[in-house]
Amino acid sequence: MTDRTLTVHPVPSMGAEDVVVAPDGTVFTGTEDGVIWALDPATGSTRRVADTGGRPLGLELLPDGDLVVCDARRGVLRVAPATGTVEVLVDRVEGRTMQFCNNAAVASDGTIWFSDSSLHYGVDRWKDDFVQHTRTGRLLRRDPDGSVEVVLEGLAFANGVALAADESYVAVAECRGRTVVRLWLTGPRAGERDHLVADLLGYPDNISRGSDGLIWIAVASPVDGLVERLGSAPMVLRKAVTRIPEALQPKPAQTIRVQAYDDEGRLVHDLDLPRPDHGPGYHMVTGVREHEGRVWLGSLHEPSVAVLDRP
Repeated sequence: MTDRTLTVHPVPSMGAEDVVVAPDGTVFTGTEDGVIWALDPATGSTRRVADTGGRPLGLELLPDGDLVVCDARRGVLRVAPATGTVEVLVDRVEGRTMQFCNNAAVASDGTIWFSDSSLHYGVDRWKDDFVQHTRTGRLLRRDPDGSVEVVLEGLAFANGVALAADESYVAVAECRGRTVVRLWLTGPRAGERDHLVADLLGYPDNISRGSDGLIWIAVASPVDGLVERLGSAPMVLRKAVTRIPEALQPKPAQTIRVQAYDDEGRLVHDLDLPRPDHGPGYHMVTGVREHEGRVWLGSLHEPSVAVLDRP
């Protein structure tokens, strides 16, 4: 596969971190200035639909066409693209403001499953939590009546969230742990926890269930040997690393990679695209969404979303 298979659609702001595709084909993304954009893939044109006043990350669709937006600074939001209205659904859990709301999945009954990446660091200091390996990430559930419950704790930088097609399990990516944790919701294993995927070849970011029923995983960066070694070092050393100048800190490799797994944890697709030999290119895929045979990508570091055909 060559880089020519990737089509890049610019958006007006930096950091189009995640993507979601509406039934009519409209692609939504959120950028670091707080804006939610709607992209027409046929023309490449974008329109501004809302401003969260924070930093939108994960996006999901509600049955009525509104969006669930995980805003790293403001919490779980409901955004109406038709009017630009922004409503806060969850910003505090157990009396404490969320530090790092990240990604979500919406069940058929309106239940929202969402991740909070860290109890200590927000989005502007995500590397601190990643390097220090605090294991304070959480998976939470907001029921249709508005009640919120912490479902899983102690996750290593909780990130992407997805539901099985039959909603028999919910999956949450442990970015720092390089796993996708699965919590069974129905059947004889209800309440049990295992791994959909373990020992990934890189650090998973957002995940999503595609229209093909598979769980798609954005692999933001391959395994970094230094980061892995730091994970078992004393905390004082891990904290020291995060205080050194940014230019000297470990940096993610510039790759373009997503994978898709079935419900048995079998790898079905592994899309590993080469970057151009020169120029900045598109890199660090943090969001992925398969929709009707096309795979849409978002990136924390790009002023654009990208798309390619699914094999």
